[in-house]
Amino acid sequence: MLEVQGLTCFRQNRCLFAELNFVLSDHQICQIEGPNGAGKSTLLRAILGLFRPDEGKILWDGESTTQQAELFLQQVFFLGHKFAINSDLTPWQNLEFWAVLNPTSNLDFTTALGLVGLTGLEHIPCHSLSAGQHRRVALARLWLTNTKLWILDEPFTAIDKSGVQLLQQRFDQHLQNGGMILITTHQDLSQNFEQLTKLTLGNSTIGHSTVGDAE
Repeated sequence: MLEVQGLTCFRQNRCLFAELNFVLSDHQICQIEGPNGAGKSTLLRAILGLFRPDEGKILWDGESTTQQAELFLQQVFFLGHKFAINSDLTPWQNLEFWAVLNPTSNLDFTTALGLVGLTGLEHIPCHSLSAGQHRRVALARLWLTNTKLWILDEPFTAIDKSGVQLLQQRFDQHLQNGGMILITTHQDLSQNFEQLTKLTLGNSTIGHSTVGDAE
Protein backbone atom coordinates (compact mmCIF):
# COMPACT_ATOMS: atom_id res chain seq x y z
CA MET A 1 0.00 0.00 0.00
CA LEU A 2 1.21 3.49 -0.89
CA GLU A 3 0.25 6.22 1.55
CA VAL A 4 0.91 9.95 1.28
CA GLN A 5 0.49 11.95 4.49
CA GLY A 6 0.41 15.75 4.70
CA LEU A 7 2.60 16.24 1.64
CA THR A 8 3.52 19.85 0.82
CA CYS A 9 5.72 20.92 -2.10
CA PHE A 10 7.02 24.32 -3.18
CA ARG A 11 8.75 25.19 -6.45
CA GLN A 12 10.43 28.59 -6.80
CA ASN A 13 8.62 29.93 -3.73
CA ARG A 14 5.25 28.82 -5.13
CA CYS A 15 3.14 26.24 -3.32
CA LEU A 16 2.15 23.48 -5.73
CA PHE A 17 0.09 21.55 -3.20
CA ALA A 18 -0.20 21.46 0.57
CA GLU A 19 -1.23 18.90 3.19
CA LEU A 20 -1.95 16.33 0.49
CA ASN A 21 -3.25 12.98 1.73
CA PHE A 22 -4.19 9.85 -0.20
CA VAL A 23 -3.88 6.07 -0.14
CA LEU A 24 -3.39 3.70 -3.07
CA SER A 25 -4.16 0.04 -2.40
CA ASP A 26 -4.02 -3.25 -4.29
CA HIS A 27 -6.24 -3.46 -7.41
CA GLN A 28 -6.59 0.35 -7.48
CA ILE A 29 -5.76 2.96 -10.12
CA CYS A 30 -5.48 6.65 -9.20
CA GLN A 31 -5.63 9.33 -11.89
CA ILE A 32 -3.90 12.62 -11.02
CA GLU A 33 -5.64 15.60 -12.61
CA GLY A 34 -5.00 19.31 -12.77
CA PRO A 35 -3.87 22.12 -15.08
CA ASN A 36 -0.30 22.48 -16.30
CA GLY A 37 1.92 23.64 -13.46
CA ALA A 38 -0.33 22.18 -10.76
CA GLY A 39 2.41 19.82 -9.60
CA LYS A 40 1.38 16.49 -11.13
CA SER A 41 4.86 15.50 -12.29
CA THR A 42 6.40 16.95 -9.13
CA LEU A 43 4.18 14.68 -7.04
CA LEU A 44 5.33 11.65 -9.00
CA ARG A 45 8.97 12.71 -8.62
CA ALA A 46 8.48 13.17 -4.88
CA ILE A 47 7.06 9.66 -4.54
CA LEU A 48 10.02 8.30 -6.51
CA GLY A 49 12.48 10.12 -4.26
CA LEU A 50 13.64 12.45 -7.04
CA PHE A 51 12.23 15.58 -5.39
CA ARG A 52 12.27 16.33 -1.68
CA PRO A 53 8.90 17.59 -0.38
CA ASP A 54 8.89 20.45 2.10
CA GLU A 55 6.61 18.60 4.50
CA GLY A 56 4.89 15.26 4.84
CA LYS A 57 5.55 11.55 4.61
CA ILE A 58 5.41 8.92 1.89
CA LEU A 59 4.89 5.39 3.17
CA TRP A 60 5.10 1.99 1.50
CA ASP A 61 3.42 -0.79 3.45
CA GLY A 62 3.53 1.41 6.53
CA GLU A 63 7.23 2.29 6.37
CA SER A 64 8.88 5.47 5.09
CA THR A 65 10.05 5.16 1.49
CA THR A 66 13.20 7.13 2.31
CA GLN A 67 14.18 4.56 4.93
CA GLN A 68 13.64 1.64 2.57
CA ALA A 69 14.37 3.34 -0.75
CA GLU A 70 16.02 0.38 -2.46
CA LEU A 71 13.30 -2.06 -1.43
CA PHE A 72 10.56 0.38 -2.45
CA LEU A 73 12.03 1.15 -5.87
CA GLN A 74 12.35 -2.56 -6.60
CA GLN A 75 8.53 -2.61 -6.51
CA VAL A 76 8.08 0.41 -8.80
CA PHE A 77 7.89 0.75 -12.57
CA PHE A 78 8.17 4.36 -13.76
CA LEU A 79 7.42 5.66 -17.22
CA GLY A 80 8.02 9.37 -17.74
CA HIS A 81 8.23 11.84 -20.61
CA LYS A 82 11.73 10.63 -21.50
CA PHE A 83 11.74 7.21 -23.09
CA ALA A 84 15.16 6.07 -21.78
CA ILE A 85 15.90 4.49 -25.16
CA ASN A 86 19.44 4.11 -26.51
CA SER A 87 19.17 5.04 -30.19
CA ASP A 88 22.25 3.01 -31.11
CA LEU A 89 20.62 -0.19 -29.87
CA THR A 90 17.74 -2.11 -31.42
CA PRO A 91 14.36 -2.38 -29.66
CA TRP A 92 15.25 -5.94 -28.63
CA GLN A 93 18.63 -4.84 -27.25
CA ASN A 94 17.03 -1.95 -25.36
CA LEU A 95 14.66 -4.33 -23.62
CA GLU A 96 17.51 -6.75 -22.92
CA PHE A 97 19.58 -3.98 -21.30
CA TRP A 98 16.59 -2.75 -19.28
CA ALA A 99 15.77 -6.27 -18.08
CA VAL A 100 19.25 -6.68 -16.59
CA LEU A 101 18.51 -3.82 -14.19
CA ASN A 102 14.83 -4.49 -13.49
CA PRO A 103 12.66 -7.39 -12.27
CA THR A 104 10.86 -8.90 -15.24
CA SER A 105 8.31 -11.55 -16.12
CA ASN A 106 8.98 -14.60 -18.29
CA LEU A 107 7.50 -13.02 -21.42
CA ASP A 108 10.05 -12.87 -24.23
CA PHE A 109 11.10 -9.57 -25.77
CA THR A 110 9.87 -10.41 -29.26
CA THR A 111 6.36 -11.08 -27.97
CA ALA A 112 6.35 -7.86 -25.94
CA LEU A 113 7.44 -5.82 -28.95
CA GLY A 114 4.81 -7.52 -31.09
CA LEU A 115 2.11 -6.54 -28.61
CA VAL A 116 2.98 -2.86 -29.11
CA GLY A 117 3.03 -3.09 -32.90
CA LEU A 118 6.76 -3.42 -33.54
CA THR A 119 6.79 -6.83 -35.21
CA GLY A 120 9.54 -6.85 -37.85
CA LEU A 121 11.37 -3.94 -36.24
CA GLU A 122 12.89 -5.84 -33.32
CA HIS A 123 16.42 -5.72 -34.73
CA ILE A 124 16.40 -2.33 -36.45
CA PRO A 125 18.56 0.33 -34.70
CA CYS A 126 16.29 2.73 -32.83
CA HIS A 127 17.83 5.76 -34.55
CA SER A 128 15.98 4.56 -37.67
CA LEU A 129 12.63 4.53 -35.86
CA SER A 130 10.14 7.35 -35.34
CA ALA A 131 9.50 9.07 -32.01
CA GLY A 132 6.21 7.20 -31.77
CA GLN A 133 8.00 3.89 -32.27
CA HIS A 134 10.53 4.87 -29.59
CA ARG A 135 7.62 5.35 -27.23
CA ARG A 136 6.26 1.92 -28.13
CA VAL A 137 9.62 0.38 -27.24
CA ALA A 138 9.36 2.04 -23.84
CA LEU A 139 5.75 0.90 -23.43
CA ALA A 140 6.72 -2.70 -24.22
CA ARG A 141 8.31 -2.77 -20.76
CA LEU A 142 4.79 -2.79 -19.30
CA TRP A 143 4.44 -6.37 -20.58
CA LEU A 144 7.77 -7.36 -19.05
CA THR A 145 7.76 -5.75 -15.62
CA ASN A 146 6.47 -7.67 -12.62
CA THR A 147 6.59 -4.74 -10.20
CA LYS A 148 3.67 -3.93 -7.91
CA LEU A 149 3.32 -0.17 -8.37
CA TRP A 150 3.24 1.51 -11.76
CA ILE A 151 3.86 5.26 -11.86
CA LEU A 152 3.00 6.57 -15.32
CA ASP A 153 3.36 10.18 -16.49
CA GLU A 154 1.17 10.78 -19.57
CA PRO A 155 1.60 7.27 -21.04
CA PHE A 156 -0.99 7.84 -23.80
CA THR A 157 0.97 10.67 -25.45
CA ALA A 158 1.49 10.06 -29.21
CA ILE A 159 -0.47 6.79 -29.03
CA ASP A 160 -3.29 6.06 -31.50
CA LYS A 161 -6.73 4.74 -30.56
CA SER A 162 -5.76 1.08 -30.88
CA GLY A 163 -2.70 1.73 -28.74
CA VAL A 164 -4.83 3.39 -26.07
CA GLN A 165 -7.13 0.37 -25.95
CA LEU A 166 -4.16 -1.97 -25.73
CA LEU A 167 -2.67 -0.03 -22.81
CA GLN A 168 -5.98 0.05 -20.98
CA GLN A 169 -6.26 -3.72 -21.36
CA ARG A 170 -2.76 -4.11 -19.92
CA PHE A 171 -3.65 -1.78 -17.03
CA ASP A 172 -6.73 -3.87 -16.28
CA GLN A 173 -4.67 -7.05 -16.32
CA HIS A 174 -2.17 -5.53 -13.87
CA LEU A 175 -4.95 -4.41 -11.53
CA GLN A 176 -6.65 -7.81 -11.67
CA ASN A 177 -3.35 -9.34 -10.58
CA GLY A 178 -3.24 -7.12 -7.49
CA GLY A 179 -1.18 -4.28 -8.90
CA MET A 180 -1.53 -0.54 -8.36
CA ILE A 181 -1.30 2.33 -10.86
CA LEU A 182 -0.68 6.03 -10.26
CA ILE A 183 -1.15 7.89 -13.52
CA THR A 184 -1.25 11.39 -14.96
CA THR A 185 -3.28 11.63 -18.15
CA HIS A 186 -5.89 13.74 -19.91
CA GLN A 187 -7.50 10.52 -21.13
CA ASP A 188 -10.93 9.75 -19.68
CA LEU A 189 -10.47 6.54 -17.71
CA SER A 190 -13.73 6.61 -15.77
CA GLN A 191 -15.58 4.38 -18.25
CA ASN A 192 -12.91 1.68 -18.20
CA PHE A 193 -11.92 1.14 -14.58
CA GLU A 194 -14.34 0.52 -11.73
CA GLN A 195 -11.39 0.78 -9.31
CA LEU A 196 -10.54 4.33 -10.45
CA THR A 197 -10.11 7.18 -8.00
CA LYS A 198 -9.13 10.73 -8.92
CA LEU A 199 -6.68 13.06 -7.25
CA THR A 200 -7.17 16.70 -8.26
CA LEU A 201 -4.39 19.27 -7.95
CA GLY A 202 -4.77 22.92 -8.81
CA ASN A 203 -4.23 26.59 -8.21
CA SER A 204 -1.70 26.05 -5.38
CA THR A 205 -4.59 26.05 -2.94
CA ILE A 206 -4.16 24.44 0.46
CA GLY A 207 -6.69 21.68 0.88
CA HIS A 208 -7.77 21.84 -2.78
CA SER A 209 -6.28 18.45 -3.59
CA THR A 210 -8.80 15.68 -3.14
CA VAL A 211 -9.22 11.98 -3.73
CA GLY A 212 -12.62 10.60 -4.62
CA ASP A 213 -14.39 7.92 -6.57
CA ALA A 214 -14.81 8.56 -10.25
CA GLU A 215 -18.33 9.41 -11.27
